Amino acid sequence: MIRALSGFLRLSVILSISIVMLAFLAGASVAEGFKGRQITVAAASDLAFALKEISASFEAETGARVVISFGSTGMLTRQIEQGAPFDLFFSAGETYMDVLKKGGHTLTGTERLYARGALVLAVGKGISIDRPTLEDLTRPEIKRIVIANPDHAPYGIAAMEALKSAGLLSRVKGKLVYAENIRQAMQYIQTGDAQAGLIALSLAKAEQVKYSGIDTKLHGPINQVAAVIRGSRDKAVARAFLEYACGPLGRSVLKNYGFTLP
Repeated sequence: MIRALSGFLRLSVILSISIVMLAFLAGASVAEGFKGRQITVAAASDLAFALKEISASFEAETGARVVISFGSTGMLTRQIEQGAPFDLFFSAGETYMDVLKKGGHTLTGTERLYARGALVLAVGKGISIDRPTLEDLTRPEIKRIVIANPDHAPYGIAAMEALKSAGLLSRVKGKLVYAENIRQAMQYIQTGDAQAGLIALSLAKAEQVKYSGIDTKLHGPINQVAAVIRGSRDKAVARAFLEYACGPLGRSVLKNYGFTLP
């Protein structure tokens, strides 16, 4: 019986080693297969820091190159509809992705809810308010309030909804200035072109500006959806990067930048 048990244990060890070796070889072959290949990713501007970090790790592990074009979700959606050569799209709004899906621009079954964004109120260095509130936007020293353009940016839509729900839209409307995307809105605050703004938490954390959270009940959810584009020239790498971004490392990075995970 002891001899049989010993033989069983040896067999188990051999099987375990074999499985590990097979997994290693499979991973190595995938990485080898991706080496030198490239994908172009369209991404919402609130991912400016998080996705760069995720793509750098992916490139190091696979040898593939990830080129990212950041912009407002609405503008990127329009570019994809017009045939822009993107392989993958990380949007900041599910409505825009629905438009692409209905138009046949996404690869069926690849749509993924990868995160939910958070809207915050940020103020510039010259404003002596440590924890700003929406009511502070009515103060005379705040002359310009920047938001992403609500015509094509999900964060801009959420900002308008928040101001309206808080009963402040009519009081501060004359102060509003519109940025092309949420990253540009952040830059307006940093340069002093605006004294305050409603921006993405992911950017506020990365840039270390003074900010306060905005009650999520004041606006609709900022559900962020990604999908492989049907016209992708390298669907295998695009799928792999999407899975990587939605995997353990990607989720950890997104969480660090303040995104809520699905």
